[in-house]
Amino acid sequence: MIIEDAATRLGDAIDQAMRAACPAPARFLSGLWAGLATALAPALTLLLRRRLRRGKEVRGRLDERKGRSARPRPPGRVLWLHAASVGETLSVLPVVAELTRRDATLHVLFTTATVTAGELLDRRRAQAAWGARVIHQFVPLDVPGWMDRFLRHWRPDAAALTESELWPNLLESCHRAGVPIVLLNARLSDRSRAGWSRLRGLAERMLGRFAWIAARSDEDAARLHALGATRVDVPGDLKDAAPPLPADPAEIDRLRAVIAGRPVWLAASTHEGEEDLIAQADRLLRDRHPDLLTIIVPRHPERGVEVAELLDGAPRRAAGAEPGPADRFWICDTLGELGLFYRVVPIVFLGNSLSAPGGRDERGGHNPLEPARFGAALASGPLIANFTGAFARLRDAVAIVPDAAALADWVDGMLADPARARDAGCRAAQVASQDQGLPGRIAARLLALMET
Repeated sequence: MIIEDAATRLGDAIDQAMRAACPAPARFLSGLWAGLATALAPALTLLLRRRLRRGKEVRGRLDERKGRSARPRPPGRVLWLHAASVGETLSVLPVVAELTRRDATLHVLFTTATVTAGELLDRRRAQAAWGARVIHQFVPLDVPGWMDRFLRHWRPDAAALTESELWPNLLESCHRAGVPIVLLNARLSDRSRAGWSRLRGLAERMLGRFAWIAARSDEDAARLHALGATRVDVPGDLKDAAPPLPADPAEIDRLRAVIAGRPVWLAASTHEGEEDLIAQADRLLRDRHPDLLTIIVPRHPERGVEVAELLDGAPRRAAGAEPGPADRFWICDTLGELGLFYRVVPIVFLGNSLSAPGGRDERGGHNPLEPARFGAALASGPLIANFTGAFARLRDAVAIVPDAAALADWVDGMLADPARARDAGCRAAQVASQDQGLPGRIAARLLALMET
């Protein structure tokens, strides 16, 4: 995920080799992938330094990307759990809680690929009873030598990847080291299936390294089967079973005081280009709701300055600013506070779902069950391919708005008829009832895996 450019070059090079020497056996393709990754290691080192300059890596921790660590391995059993970014991290935290509750001596080595996911995990560790038994590291890039070094240091008793984290060298390294590995909440889009199908032998070998795969849906399981996976079941979607996002009670009271007396709505997890459309919706709403406050939570907090400039210098929460009576927008560019805003603002639009100017139709929405658990009235754009199952369950409780005008009409309707908004929120909350048992069942399977 984080080395997309390098991975694309690897895939293209392998594809060219296949065209020159087809049919190619899986072992040959695996060796070719490993050789090319090793050859690209110097370029990946430069890439890491460039990412550091852009704030996408942490100074002093680049060695972790090469499999080195200053942290010692703790005594006893260690489970390696990898979640690439924020969404995956949130989905498996209930599993971590169950693992540590069921085994009082277990340590969890939790790797992430993004800085924001690591920061979120650090905050949750500080607040949780299990925090002292979870070690955070950044995952090594998919270079055989780097991955082997990582495994030699940590010697995990078992490993679990999440969603679509499929890295051939990682899986081969675990296989050589005798580390049983599984895939949790497995997700595979049609686009990814088509890409891996060009490397069918490599994909089949890679998927065959998993002891078992827990797919999030029947559709994902079918795509994995089509690529050659055999040990696949569908226990449920961990994102459906997640507990409500947390929030500081004192901040809840403070936020209510900040927005008291004003009509308000929330644009959550917005992406580049969507804030333009939200501004258009605001202009359409001004005559009808002159005191309206629009709270925008960008998906990537580092975009806060950019979004504030776009909206004529709107106040930013990350800078300690709060909206005055004349401010139409408040940019809440802090990390991990959506649970706070979902509790206080009852009208929510979910981003990453509208076509931005110039066309960004590869967007796929965000998880609607997170705000639904708080009884929010919900709307989304039509680009929801990443969460079709969740949106299907909520089809009678979520409005689909294709553009700024439709979004403005929906917000106006919710503000004008609070009873209608409450009814929509109640229906959403009923649908989003949690499968409390799923994290426990997954934890039990992982503990059993370490006994094999």
